[in-house]
Amino acid sequence: MLTPRRAPRPPRGRPQLRTSYAQDMGLLNTPAKRRSTALVILAAFTVPFLVTDDLLLIFTLGLIASVGAIGLNLVTGYAGQVSLGHAFFLGLGAYTGAVLGGDPEGSVTGYGLPMWIWLPAAGVVAAIAGLIVGPVAVRLRGLYLAIVTLGLVFLGEHIFREARTLTGGPGVGRRGPDLELFGIDFAEAGSLFGLGLSRDQQQYLLALVFLIVFAILGRNIARSGVGRAFSAVRDRDVAAAVIGVNLTVYKVMAFAMSSFFAGVTGALYYAVVGVFEPGAFGLLLSIQYLAMVLIGGVATISGSIMGALFITSLPRIAQEIAHLFPIISTSTVGGGLINVFQFEAILYGLLIIGFLIFEPRGLFGIWMRIRNYWKGWPFSY
Repeated sequence: MLTPRRAPRPPRGRPQLRTSYAQDMGLLNTPAKRRSTALVILAAFTVPFLVTDDLLLIFTLGLIASVGAIGLNLVTGYAGQVSLGHAFFLGLGAYTGAVLGGDPEGSVTGYGLPMWIWLPAAGVVAAIAGLIVGPVAVRLRGLYLAIVTLGLVFLGEHIFREARTLTGGPGVGRRGPDLELFGIDFAEAGSLFGLGLSRDQQQYLLALVFLIVFAILGRNIARSGVGRAFSAVRDRDVAAAVIGVNLTVYKVMAFAMSSFFAGVTGALYYAVVGVFEPGAFGLLLSIQYLAMVLIGGVATISGSIMGALFITSLPRIAQEIAHLFPIISTSTVGGGLINVFQFEAILYGLLIIGFLIFEPRGLFGIWMRIRNYWKGWPFSY
């Protein structure tokens, strides 16, 4: 009886030597990656016990936004399909979650379903919308595709604004769904695994587990045959078609996967925020997620997380800078040459331009330079 042939192990003392494609494409294919990933995850789980609740809320929203950034990176970074419509899919997920998990007795439509139903359903609804938009990507590319996806944002704004029974309408909005899973109410202080935790600590840990699951999923997609097909389409779609890559299938698949990530992000993000209105899903939100990808690093999962945490922290950074310069007002009513919200928008633009010119690989590229320097230290080559 024939047994499957196993890939040979690298010789002892040479962990970097790989003798098969399976070893090279491993999820954590070096001891250094395994150790560093374990340390980062361990450090992340200690954060809620070291920082104040106001900072913890920023980190929580950053972890959730990282999943949406990973989704955008799949379609834009890996598959090369420029999308400015991410806010539309985030809005679909947010309102799907709010409707399915909302209060049935409220003034807007709600069905009171549990979290294990409304959270994946938000991703599925957004993915279906991505499947509808996906075939358009087969016929368009570059600037033309960007304009079409930009149209989705304005279409979504109109729909969300007019569907008052679902969204509550502009200026009113609606509450997000209840964060309760497996009998744990994440909206209230409580005990988890014998530890007394505040509401913000519980929500942070929920967001961290949520990110770990989707980061592993995104990394597995990127290193699979689907991810390699995405890269082929990105680099040269005509050549990819010649070697047998079905452009229609993989472009539609990229939009559907990205939309699913965006849908679950929107549902969980605005469940943590609490109350939201249609104006939250405008062009600025799409620009913010595009900034996460560009500043963090295109076509990298780690870069998506770095960029999302940085961009989510930018309002707090802008406020701290505003206290140092009197020309920046901390309120919208006079007091300075510009207010803090205008300064924040300026920072977005400057950061995107700066990273595109000086560090196209983003924060992940900076980390790669630091890592390669210490790998070769003390030699300069």
